[in-house]
Amino acid sequence: MKRRHFQEDEAEINITPMLDVVFIMLIFFIVTTSFVKETGVDISRPTASSAKKVSKGNILIAIKENGKIYMNKRDIDIRAVRANVEKAHAENPEGTVVIIADKNSKTGDLVQVMDQVKAAGVEKISVAAQRGES
Repeated sequence: MKRRHFQEDEAEINITPMLDVVFIMLIFFIVTTSFVKETGVDISRPTASSAKKVSKGNILIAIKENGKIYMNKRDIDIRAVRANVEKAHAENPEGTVVIIADKNSKTGDLVQVMDQVKAAGVEKISVAAQRGES
């Protein structure tokens, strides 16, 4: 009597299509993610009835009520504003500067920051405010 030996087929799981799908989903989420820039500090903005929403403010500068200036989540000196703005403006020449000054901050601090931004060669400067009722 002959014995027949049947070779059992082992089931293989092919994970290549699954990896392709995961990779495509990863690319999709990276591309569609919107990155939000923030100054890194909480500012109490003044209200204005004529305030308009600006779609993009690529260079953000915050002025706290105690006179401290923040840019890219770092406390910077007034003398360093120009260099930081020049660097950020070189990376994105079409970018605008948005100054977010606390409603209790001094006007002199705001004017000094605006002077430094103008000295850096940026002409598009906005001052942030919350939209309020008149």
